[in-house]
Amino acid sequence: MYILKCANGSYYTGSTTDLEMRVEEHRNGLGANFTRKHLPVELVYAEEFSRIEDAFCREKQIQGWTRKKKEALIAGNFDKLKEFAKAGSTGSPSERSGGIESRSLSQSKWTVVGWPSVRQAHRVGGLAEYKVVP
Repeated sequence: MYILKCANGSYYTGSTTDLEMRVEEHRNGLGANFTRKHLPVELVYAEEFSRIEDAFCREKQIQGWTRKKKEALIAGNFDKLKEFAKAGSTGSPSERSGGIESRSLSQSKWTVVGWPSVRQAHRVGGLAEYKVVP
């Protein structure tokens, strides 16, 4: 599951089995109609799942979120995510079972938010990449 930031400032959320190839397709105008109309695009967030079905469910969850909630996720601001979930934002973590272990580089401890178990692998140039943990 990934989030792209488009030239007009909007976000596009998708899922794929090959992130590198799919992002390149988007950048070359071969991706979704939406991104094709809003080039260039920049990969700002990605989560890795062992099953594409789980990635697709997560994609649909995030697509229902407000812009502020998406930006909190992208920034790794999990306190804000919790706040938006409590405020009743669409697709709140409490609607999902399981837990997510997540951490940004600026945080020194792991926090549980409430999605399928995903652990941040690393953060490069503002891109947070996550991996599923059993």
